[in-house]
Parts: sequence; structure tokens; C-alpha cells
Amino acid sequence: MLYKMRSAAVYGIDANVVDVEVDVSGIKTNDERFTTVGLPDAAVRESRDRVKSALKNCGYDIPPCHITINLAPADIKKEGSGFDLPMALGILGAYGGLTIRSADDHVLVGELSLDGTIRPVRGVLPVAVATRANRIKNLIVPEANANEAAVVTGVTVYPVKSLMDVVHFLNSGNGLQPVKIDSLALLNRAQQFAVDFKDVRGQLTAKRALEVACAGGHNILMIGPPGSGKTMLAKRIPTILPPLTFEEALETTKIHSVAGILDAGTGLVGMRPYRSPHHTISDAGLIGGGAVPRPGEVSLAHNGVLFLDELPEFPRNVLEVMRQPLEDGTVCIARVAMSLTFPARFMLAAAMNPCPCGYSGDRTRECHCTPAMIQRYMSKISGPLLDRIDIHIDVPAVNYKELRGNAAPEGSEQIRDRVVRAREVQLNRFAQAKERIYSNAQMSSRQIRTYCDLSTDCERLLERAITQQGLSARAHDRILKVARTIADLEAAPHIEAKHIAEAIQYRTLDRTYWA
Repeated sequence: MLYKMRSAAVYGIDANVVDVEVDVSGIKTNDERFTTVGLPDAAVRESRDRVKSALKNCGYDIPPCHITINLAPADIKKEGSGFDLPMALGILGAYGGLTIRSADDHVLVGELSLDGTIRPVRGVLPVAVATRANRIKNLIVPEANANEAAVVTGVTVYPVKSLMDVVHFLNSGNGLQPVKIDSLALLNRAQQFAVDFKDVRGQLTAKRALEVACAGGHNILMIGPPGSGKTMLAKRIPTILPPLTFEEALETTKIHSVAGILDAGTGLVGMRPYRSPHHTISDAGLIGGGAVPRPGEVSLAHNGVLFLDELPEFPRNVLEVMRQPLEDGTVCIARVAMSLTFPARFMLAAAMNPCPCGYSGDRTRECHCTPAMIQRYMSKISGPLLDRIDIHIDVPAVNYKELRGNAAPEGSEQIRDRVVRAREVQLNRFAQAKERIYSNAQMSSRQIRTYCDLSTDCERLLERAITQQGLSARAHDRILKVARTIADLEAAPHIEAKHIAEAIQYRTLDRTYWA
């Protein structure tokens, strides 16, 4: 007898609805077979043992038979353990254990334990999105994944703990209550931070540079001795970035769901991600990869911040793979069996010491590095990567008076208000011109000429700076982008000489270290 259930296969950060077709035929000998076809991976093929044990331990005596399960369409790779639940129910349906003739209006995902309990799986949010896109009304998921799936409106989500819960629900329509979540309220409650810029004493110049970077979406490099507060400043960058929109939160949550790192208690990533990988990370760990490609750190930082501490300590080949996502905002991972594209639009924040010992230029400690050592240390960062970082800022050690002063530093909330207003100015400007960009950092050369018109005084100041400091053509574009952001922070319609002057200050490290 043939019985059909519906499930979904995750492909990258999206999902496709899959028909689970189960055919059961009796046999006269003990040569029973359990065959799964339709491009299943090892985890799907192993499901036959979990399904048979779960059915047996739930009280169902399955006689010797030939069981053939087809996962259609057959040209899509199926991976993971989420097909256990629809497979088990398909077998029951084929034997008459389900009273309903068809379950076409249900999508089911879940991994079975040997005792019939249902374990959570990865990628439930993309499954919920695919269920809605295919106009399927009901989605049955493990209880631990219910909040994640309920974020998607237009789909009725039922949480289940065991195989028997699903059987009773499908047969009687009772026993399960759908999960409902107010996504916007959840998103608003998530905007709570454990850190604040009030905790940072001194470093006014660095704070200003971070404000400019966040206002325009610019990448930033902080250079300073150990203990000057670079990491402390970087951890507080998400507190001054604009809040996530619901669309951004949904896209970010899909990535974290596929990666299996989503908090089951919340079901939605409500704060901008902050990822800080160790410098021993591999290129596959940073960019993503694997036999079945998984998102890497650059994708997990999508719509958030990727912080690379001790930047020169990262292997050069690892840093070089970031050039494409920094430029395009996506990562394309090609394998023999598939080619996947993950989003990777993030703000890069990096920190490094000015020399191997860390105390070059420090007023209190002596540096023992030779010029050749310093040059070799700095040359670990390639020019093309450095050109993609708009702001370089010196972060000196904090003196005692600043550290013990009574003046209260400005908090993240006040800085964030200015950043949000500047972002709104940019969004309105680009929306009116129907440009498909969202911040000044994304402007192309053509857009720079359009939106960064300079007066005679500004032209003269910029020309003198480029001539005297030996800045490159790319540095010229970066200065104009940053100057446009500084003007937006002041709600100035045109770039003024003071804006150019401040932007130039954020490029002086080019001359100091890489000239």
C-alpha cells in the first residue's frame, strides 16, 4: 500500500517541500528490506533503524515486509535526521494506522529517538518559510523548535514531544495546541545589552571613530598597545548600531537555524550578531564549507559585526578569503554536488598591535622591535584587504586621570540615537534615487561622484592631503565615503571642509605604517 507524507529539505539557508512516499508490500520469507531513495545522505539512510525501533517501542508490531521510501523530487540532496518523523508516519499510514487518507495539508519534521520521543533538528525556520510559500496550512515540529517556526506568520505550528502525540493528533485532531508568538514584541524585548559605552573611560577619539563607522556601515581597524581597550570597544559596537528590522532578524535567524546555534528559548535573533573567532580559525571555518556546505563566521555575522582581534596573527590565506564577502556581501561555496550562496553583509571591526611587542609609540613602555620587524609584522595584512577598511584609528593607552576621572562617559543610547538618525538620512537619500544600497559604505565610484559633491575649499584640502601623504585612489574614495557619513551625522546637506579634514585623520595610518 502507498501512503504519502510531506516534509522539507534544507538547501543552504532555504528549504524545499519534499514528498515522502512510502510503499509497503508483504513478503513470504524473512528477507525484509528497507530502502530509501531520492538522494539521501548517510543520516537519512540510517533513519531506517531509528524508525523501526521507535515504532516497535511505541507498541506497533511491523510484520516482515519490503518498505520503499522515495523522497521526491529525487534530484534534490536530502540530508539530516528531520525525515524520521514523516517516514514513521508514512509506514503507519501504509498499514492503516492513520485514519486520515491524506496528510497533504501538513508538513512534518523531527528526529526520532529509539523510544519514540522527538528531538529537535536544524533549519526549522527555513522549513516554516517554505511551508508558507507552498500554501500549506499546518507545520508539525519538535517542541524545542516550536518558537523558531512560530515566528513565521501564516502557518499554524504544532509542537510535539513524541511519535504518539502526532498519531493521536492526526487521527482525532485533538491533543495539540498551536504556538503563537508576537514577533515584533519579541524583537523589541531582545534589544537589551549587557554592556554599554558608559563602561569605557577615555578614548574619545576612538569612540567618535566607532560612531562614524556605525553610522555609515564602514569597516574599522583599531591599532593600539595591549590593554588600551580595543576589545572592550569592539564588544560595544552592537549597542550603537541601528536595531534589527523584522526582515533582517528573520534572515539572520535562518542562518543561525541552519548552523544549529539558535537559542531554542527565543526562536528569533533579536540583536545584531557579534562574532569574534579565534585567530587559529581555518578558511573553511571563517568563510563556510564542508562536504555539505555550512555557513561560516562571515555568514553568522550577517547584519552584525565580525570582530577579528590580533589581525596579523590570522593566517594570510584565511584573511584573503574575506575579500569577496567584503566586496559583494555574499559567499559562494562551490562543491561537486552543489553550489550554495550564503549572505555575508557584515561590518568588519579589527584590532591589532602597532608592532610585535605591542608598545611601538607608547609613552610609558619601551619598544624593542626593529623597523624591519615592524614592517614584517604589518606586511601580514595585504594591501587589497586593507583597502577595504575605511577607517584606521589609533587607540592609545588610557592615562590615569581619564581612568579615575569623575566625568560620566556618554552612554550607548545617546550615541545610537545619532547613528539611527544618520542612517535614516542615507536610507531616504538612496530610496529617492532608487539606489539598491543602504549605507554610505556601499556606494560605488559612480555613486560617490553623485552624492559627494565638493566645494572648492574641500577640493583643495583633499588634493593637498593626497599629495602630501601619498594616499591611493582607493583611499580617496574611502575619505569621501567617510566624509559623507560625518556630514550625515550633523544633518549637513553638503560635505564641508571640516568633514573632509576629519575623514583624512582616519587614513593617516596608511602613511605611518604602510607607506
